[in-house]
Amino acid sequence: MNKKLTTSLVASLLIATSNLHSEELSQITVVSATKSEQSIKDVTSNIDVITKAEIEERHFNTVSEAINSVAGINVISNGGLGKATSVFMRGFDTQRILVLIDGIRYNDFTGISGARFEHLMMSDIEQIEIIKGAQSGIWGADANAGVINIITSKAKKGTHGNVNIEYGSYNTKKVNAKISHKDEKFDVSLGVTRINSDGFTAMAPRGNNIDDYEDDGYQNTTINAKVGYDLNENNRLEISHNRINARSEYDKGPFGSSTAVKANGEGYELETKNQYTSANYINKNKFSDLKMYANYVKIDRDDKKGFTKEFDGTMKEYGINAKIPYNKDSFILTGIDYKITKHKNDVNKTLKNKGAFITNSTKYDKLIFTQSLRYDTYDLFNNKTTGKIGFKYNYNKDLYFTSNIGTSYNVPTFYKLYNSSAGFVDLEPESTKSFDITFGYKGLEITYFHNKIDNMIEYNDSTFKYYNMDKRVRLEGIEIALKKEILEDLLFNLSYTYTDAKDGNDKPLERRAKDSIKLGLDYYGIKNFHFNVNAEYVGDRKQYTFGTYDVSAETGNYTIWNGVINYDVNNNLGIYMKLDNIFDKNYQTIADYATARRSAYVGLIYKF
Repeated sequence: MNKKLTTSLVASLLIATSNLHSEELSQITVVSATKSEQSIKDVTSNIDVITKAEIEERHFNTVSEAINSVAGINVISNGGLGKATSVFMRGFDTQRILVLIDGIRYNDFTGISGARFEHLMMSDIEQIEIIKGAQSGIWGADANAGVINIITSKAKKGTHGNVNIEYGSYNTKKVNAKISHKDEKFDVSLGVTRINSDGFTAMAPRGNNIDDYEDDGYQNTTINAKVGYDLNENNRLEISHNRINARSEYDKGPFGSSTAVKANGEGYELETKNQYTSANYINKNKFSDLKMYANYVKIDRDDKKGFTKEFDGTMKEYGINAKIPYNKDSFILTGIDYKITKHKNDVNKTLKNKGAFITNSTKYDKLIFTQSLRYDTYDLFNNKTTGKIGFKYNYNKDLYFTSNIGTSYNVPTFYKLYNSSAGFVDLEPESTKSFDITFGYKGLEITYFHNKIDNMIEYNDSTFKYYNMDKRVRLEGIEIALKKEILEDLLFNLSYTYTDAKDGNDKPLERRAKDSIKLGLDYYGIKNFHFNVNAEYVGDRKQYTFGTYDVSAETGNYTIWNGVINYDVNNNLGIYMKLDNIFDKNYQTIADYATARRSAYVGLIYKF
């Protein structure tokens, strides 16, 4: 195989399959599965990892674009770059996915729709860990569907830097720069990403020419900074800070009606200035790995002309946990945490949450057995006890089985509780029971998943308020994924996901794709070149007429093809070209919201 095809890149495309040798899997570590650093081969949970190597080869601009390449995940958007984006994981929507940046909660506790994926740019990211299935037994609230942890890069020994410049369709300009330094005791890194795009109209009736409407632009400046200092060989201090400043123009109509603005018209504008800061003390000794941390999140969101107006809030989180190893590759992790969440403006409320948790992971020869238990107290809701049990059995180097069962819960946001028009103060947290079982053999994985949601929080189209559904919601399906090297220098991955998402009346939930197929081919047979072709098929996806089960739109049944060409001029300089929507497909992920037509981008990367 071409030497350019490194172990790191192979792992990116063949992750968590028996097609990787055990020594290669041992080099890949994750932290999200048990809240501690762990080899991926010892994780019982369903996990996908998008590594730095894959990010650099595919040139994703947004996190949602990257995770959309994973089986079981679909992404929809209210327009183009920077517009409201929803991620569906095994039928769960964004509100029920816990998103973290370096372990700091990214979910917007002031709003209505969970994490703001539209503002998550690919800025200095080391890897993205995607854990599927109920995870509240480890992470607490809002992890019904699972956890997505975005881990930014740490400094490597010496002084290093890189610059990435990209330009493309819709006058889209991107500049990404990073510099880092590490010596024996001290390390520091700083990364900045700036994206500016004229964009295209957020809304346009299907079949209309998007050039007949005004452009809805987008700007985003994301800053990542990390500082670390080793007090001695056993003690370390770390501080990280992430800041996202964004401005997005968009179209919006009352109750979902189309108000696409014609050329030279005036639409809406949303400004976001959020920050995520963490301070950590780490002690490693012969008995345990101890971590003490303090996290601070500030949400500053101003909807200039929209209905939601201004939202400001803060979250302070304090915690301590200890990982105590025993035997070989076995450990107990236990800890406590405390969160204070405040909302300002028209809703002046505070929510306090205390949690205690314990996880045990035991390895007996070919069997790995993990159990987690967590207890949470709230000043506004009843106390919650959640847990998870998982096992993985490696029959031989090619064949394995894994299964997980867990419980989780999701708390209502301040908006859903206290908004003067839509809020309902008596909302209760929703709860989820999750089960999955996976069979893996030589790069092939087949997973069955089944989830039940009680007290699901939804918006009532008759009362115009949020409420708890009195009937159980069911989400189940099958994921089939194949990842392997089919020829020398040619890597192949293919996945199929079937999702049956039904509400308490046995009606399909809106906007969930029933079928999804994803394909990727990576070729390295020509010196200094890398060619990638990827495609996604999205099947039936329904939208209902307001307040009814009458289908108003079908937004599925389309296939999108994309391509990437990379060329390494030398060890320090590379150039690339991306072509999205190669066949210029006219499609929509949400009725009356526009998507990009055929789009081309060229870029340059310089490393030192």
